[in-house]
Amino acid sequence: MRLRQGLVPLGGIALTVSAALLLLADRQVTRDVYRVSNDLCIVAPATPYDPASGLPMVAPRPVPAGARCPVCGMYPARFPRWAAQTIFKDGSAHYFDSPVDLFNFLHRVDHYDRRYTRDDVAASYASDFETAQWIEAGKAFYVQGSAAAGPMRNADLPAFASRDAANRFRQRHGGTVRTSAELTPQLLQSLHGDTSHRH
Repeated sequence: MRLRQGLVPLGGIALTVSAALLLLADRQVTRDVYRVSNDLCIVAPATPYDPASGLPMVAPRPVPAGARCPVCGMYPARFPRWAAQTIFKDGSAHYFDSPVDLFNFLHRVDHYDRRYTRDDVAASYASDFETAQWIEAGKAFYVQGSAAAGPMRNADLPAFASRDAANRFRQRHGGTVRTSAELTPQLLQSLHGDTSHRH
């Protein structure tokens, strides 16, 4: 009888200690989840070239409805005035929901898609903000710091085929006209504030 009475408190203590350990373990797991780095992200492979399209291999293409931006995961086809694309020498293409993501990608190609490097890029295009026509990304003019929010509802870089068009937009919406050479990683970083959701 005395042995049984002694076991009851020990059982209660063991149960309490077990519950405490479970709570601490859960708290540690939760903490570890928030510490996980986004350094590795699986992105869909680049969309292969379709010879049946009738387009030259490095010409700009319509953005497929199901294409996902390899930088942020959004659907570029939903944002035709902001969309951009990069075509590789093998004819495959990645599509972007905005010029910011295009240039983030170009600065670190193998970070976002390990199958390619910057040397594999054959051409890049941005959508003209006024006409939604494709223009060579390296020849376009971009307005930084305007009141126009991009697809992610933050600062972005509307693209224009001519400096005059970019200046007209700047006069109405503010900002600074930039060339692609001026879109450094530091400038792109400043457009995002917190970019921890990105790769």
